Amino acid sequence: MKRLFSILAIAGIMAFGTVNANTNANTNTIVNSTIVSSTQDEGATATEEVGFHQELKKRFIEGGPGFMGIVLLCLILGLAIAIERIIFLNLSSTNTKKLTQDVEEALSSGGVEAAKEVCRNTKGPVASIFYQGLDRTDEGLEQVEKAVVSYGGVQMGQLEKNVSWIALFIALAPMLGFMGTVIGMISAFDKIEAAGDMNPSLVAGGIKIALLTTVFGLVVAIILQVFYNYIIAKIDSIVNDMEDASITLMDLLIRNKN
Repeated sequence: MKRLFSILAIAGIMAFGTVNANTNANTNTIVNSTIVSSTQDEGATATEEVGFHQELKKRFIEGGPGFMGIVLLCLILGLAIAIERIIFLNLSSTNTKKLTQDVEEALSSGGVEAAKEVCRNTKGPVASIFYQGLDRTDEGLEQVEKAVVSYGGVQMGQLEKNVSWIALFIALAPMLGFMGTVIGMISAFDKIEAAGDMNPSLVAGGIKIALLTTVFGLVVAIILQVFYNYIIAKIDSIVNDMEDASITLMDLLIRNKN
């Protein structure tokens, strides 16, 4: 780095010594022009950014506070549930291979109680299923299998909790947008009927409202659909881990019993 700075400093001194006054003047003119142009570009960019937010706010208001407000509420509630589910599912993820190895080592060295202690100290549905199965080892392998299957269903229900609400908002947002479209078109035709003349200015407002509500409804549905698909994929991954872990637990208990 020091070598680079030295080379740049030497090159700057040499360039400064060989450039005459006219070149300096021209350079200053170019630099000043560049600075002014850059400042204008930055101002234009800032205006563009402000204009985008203002335009978004304007379009939202033009769409009508009734339907647009409900569509916005769908987005807020849907995102809140989606974020809560994503956090919960990430916390529920478990390193199944490591847990299986720890449980197997605990069964070999300390028995069932040591394995149950490992499960108690591990978070996630897989560890909970392991614990429920180990807790019924005295009742036989058949009861262990029933406990694992039953508790697996309970854990799956907790993973899927409130996900149906996201699906509801995905379906509801575009439906509200389409309803706003229909109402906007009805309003446009009412104005035509009242005026008795096909004047484009009379119907423009109603048609614009119709298009805006449809666009916002579709945008909300698309955003929520992305989160919904991620959540479903995460749930499927955890459920597969639970099923594999249940089979592994039964194998471990059979081996330790023999």
